[in-house]
Amino acid sequence: MLFIIGVAITCLVPFLYMIALSLSSNNAIISQKVSLWPVEFTLETYKTILSDVDMIYTLGYTIVLTILYTIICMFLTICAAYPLTKKRLKGRDFVLTILVITMYFSGGLIPSYILVKNLDLMNSMWSLILPGAMSVFNLIILKTFFASLPESLEESASIDGCNELGILFRIILPLSMPSIATLSLFYAVDRWNGFQDALFYITDKNLYPMQLKLYQIITANQQLDTQQGEGSVGAFIVPESLKAASVMFATVPILVVYPKLQKYFVEGVMTGAIKG
Repeated sequence: MLFIIGVAITCLVPFLYMIALSLSSNNAIISQKVSLWPVEFTLETYKTILSDVDMIYTLGYTIVLTILYTIICMFLTICAAYPLTKKRLKGRDFVLTILVITMYFSGGLIPSYILVKNLDLMNSMWSLILPGAMSVFNLIILKTFFASLPESLEESASIDGCNELGILFRIILPLSMPSIATLSLFYAVDRWNGFQDALFYITDKNLYPMQLKLYQIITANQQLDTQQGEGSVGAFIVPESLKAASVMFATVPILVVYPKLQKYFVEGVMTGAIKG
């Protein structure tokens, strides 16, 4: 119990600090008066963000990117996991072995970059979707969940004349909503928080996802701080409150979605990991 409380505090304190920074004046932040409660409360940073057309566009683009990525990933994961539950599938163990090997070994960063470039996916939304379109870890969880369902359900549906697709869409998927919702959350959070692939594959600012946008803001601030330290004149410093507000702006959408899927979270992961 104490361990759980400690973990909760460790996660909560930085979050509260970022909220306090985003709602405090820049003078209070520079004076180091802000701790876990806003000082000289202000909403100017949020007004600045909401009035920034580029930031709103990036938010909308990232939402569309995340939704599309999640749909494609779940489609591929379901299409791979369901057949692998069938003992009559020839070569099933070999396919599973190959998939598991990819969890431990990969081509590396440079081969991945060359592959994306040769496929002409640079500066494209698809460069952020296709390379990571299926997680083997999530595939194994969903496969185990499918395998835990009673075979009698499929046998009854087959007797009634239902084919494999009918069994999948009418019986298996409705019963697997806890796992599907959980894995969808995994995929969505992974894409929402991802910026490294965009850093390598995207140079068009119109295609920047939210995390790369935030990365650019923080990097620009650090560069300007360095210039000011070297004595340059007229350097514009991005306020710490604006950086904090930008982080909160990117975090809120996931925080809104998570509670709606939380009821499926524990059930989906535990069933998929333990049963079978």
